[in-house]
Amino acid sequence: MSTSTREARPQIPATLLKGQKALVTGANSGIGKATAIALGRAGADVVVNYVADRASADVVVKEIESFGVRSYAHEADVSQEDQVVSMIGRMVEEFGTIDILVANAGLQRDASLTDMSLAQWEKVIDVNLTGQFLCAREAVKEFQRRGVVPDVSRSAGKIVCMSSVHQVIPWAGHVNYASSKGGVQMMMETLAQELAPQRIRVNAVGPGAIKTPINRDAWETGTAQEALLRLIPYGRIGDPDDIANAVVLLASDLLDYVVGTTLFVDGGMTLFPGFATGG
Repeated sequence: MSTSTREARPQIPATLLKGQKALVTGANSGIGKATAIALGRAGADVVVNYVADRASADVVVKEIESFGVRSYAHEADVSQEDQVVSMIGRMVEEFGTIDILVANAGLQRDASLTDMSLAQWEKVIDVNLTGQFLCAREAVKEFQRRGVVPDVSRSAGKIVCMSSVHQVIPWAGHVNYASSKGGVQMMMETLAQELAPQRIRVNAVGPGAIKTPINRDAWETGTAQEALLRLIPYGRIGDPDDIANAVVLLASDLLDYVVGTTLFVDGGMTLFPGFATGG
C-alpha cells in the first residue's frame, strides 16, 4: 500500500462533545494541534496550550473558532507547577470549568546512555511525566468540585494521557523518553484506579510512528520511510488525525465504560512484526 494514499475519513459528529470544555497541552503543532482541532470540530470549547511560537497557536485557535466554538491560546510550561495552576485557574474563569484534559505536551532529547547528560534526562522526565501529573492533579480538583453534570457528560471528567508504543517497546538510545512513557502508563493506570469511583475516567493513547515534526528524520526520506515501514504491519505511517480521532472518541460518552486503558494507534507496531517470520 502506498504511504501517500489518503483515504476518505469518516467524520466525527459535530455534536459529540457539545458544551464540553477541553484543554490540550502542546497544542500548537503535530498531534496536539490535530487533537485540539478535532475536539473543536466535535463541539468542544478548547484551550490551546503552547510553550513557544504564539503565532502557530493562534492559527490553531482560529481554525477551532471556525466550528462555532470558543478557543484561546495559553502559554505555559507544563513542567512548572505555578504555570499549570494558573493555566487551569484561567480556564475555569473563562470557560466555567474543564471537562476534558488531553495531556499531550512532550519532547525528546536523544542520546546513548553514556552520552546522556543529567539535564537531558531531567528535561524529558519533567515535561513528559511530571507535566502530565501536574495537569492531571489540577484538572481533577475541578472535576471533583463540579461532579457529574448529566446534560454534559456521564462522567465528572475525562483525562487522556499521551503515551507511546515505547511504554512497552524498549528503545535503545532513548532511555529518557522510553522511561517517561513507561511512567505515563503506570501513572495513568494508578490515577484511573483511584479516580474511577468518582466517575472520573483516565485513559491513554499510545501512538506508533506518526508523521510529526518531532520525528521528521524517521520518515522524511524514501530510505528512512522504507526502514520504518518494516516495523508497521498495516503498511502506512500514521498521521496526527489518526491520533486525534482516537482521543475524541476516548473523551466522549461513546466510550464511557473504558477506564484505565491504553489505546495503541500504531498500525500494529506493538505486534512486534520482526517475529512474524519466526524471529
